[in-house]
Amino acid sequence: MPGVFSRFGPPSPDGRITPARTRLALELRHTSPLVGCRFDPTGRFVFAGSQDNGIQRWDLATQAKVTYLGHRSWVRALAFHTASRKLLSTDWRGKLLVWPFDAVTAPEPERIIDAHDGWVRAIVMSPNQRQFATCGNDNLIKLWNVADFTVVREFEGHTSHVYNVAFHPTERMIVSADLRGGIKQWDLQTGRATRQMDASVIFRYDPTFRADHGGIRSMTFNADGSLLACAGITNVSNAFAGIGNPAIVLFNWQTGQRSQVLRVAPAFQGTAWGVAFHPDGYVLGAGAGNGGGLWFWRPDAENSILNIAVPNNARDLALHPDNRRVAVPCFDGAVRIYALS
Repeated sequence: MPGVFSRFGPPSPDGRITPARTRLALELRHTSPLVGCRFDPTGRFVFAGSQDNGIQRWDLATQAKVTYLGHRSWVRALAFHTASRKLLSTDWRGKLLVWPFDAVTAPEPERIIDAHDGWVRAIVMSPNQRQFATCGNDNLIKLWNVADFTVVREFEGHTSHVYNVAFHPTERMIVSADLRGGIKQWDLQTGRATRQMDASVIFRYDPTFRADHGGIRSMTFNADGSLLACAGITNVSNAFAGIGNPAIVLFNWQTGQRSQVLRVAPAFQGTAWGVAFHPDGYVLGAGAGNGGGLWFWRPDAENSILNIAVPNNARDLALHPDNRRVAVPCFDGAVRIYALS
């Protein structure tokens, strides 16, 4: 894209990022708090769901904004089908909407589907892009065909809200994660749970307010599928105020055991809302609490190696296809794009 690197800077000579030189490169503004974001597969656009029930799309080169209207509640979860150039979005009311992601003018949804009973918390496309998965507050995970948007299979077994779902990058299976930190591995052919993992370190029942607090707010595999990362909050002392500390729980996929709990040091009050693996060997996280933060870790060390203050509460994190930029949507209505070198 002509002109993009003039704004974000050229790649480093060896092609690797330099976390210590990470800087805020661009702010894209909206008038309502933002709750989630993703780059499209081409890297041309960044999309963000907003609390005014819209989806905002910005062109990174021109900063031109297009608004997608059709949802009737907040939008957090977004996914893309590359071949058909479709955007899939889900909302708090259980709806799944399908759109053209590169429409020139404001588009209308091509499909509106009743996907779940209640909030659809996550949607993810399979590696071969033939299927996608959703999960939500009805404690279900659903596997869908992209070709006709029919449900292939439902997965039952969680006893609390299912916060996230992810496809393994090399194996034909999915994992799901719930409010209490329970993680299940599912066989796509039989629909059976084949393994369980424990991320309950990012969950707590608060007896004072009689409330559960936690949930795996973001979940992803690294490129070869050897590590699974789950983001959330730990050390919760007040569920009503969300007082605790961000944490990323890493699992060794071969053993199914926890390999590390990544923490922000010095301590930060809040929740990790987004996580991503960078191919240069870093784990990136973003979160909100007493302000916003963007954090870097090495996967074999507990404490963060770099903390960057984000000007407002960060609600998600997305890594650009070029692996040199990250987007952080914030409560003040801004998507902040950080250059990583």
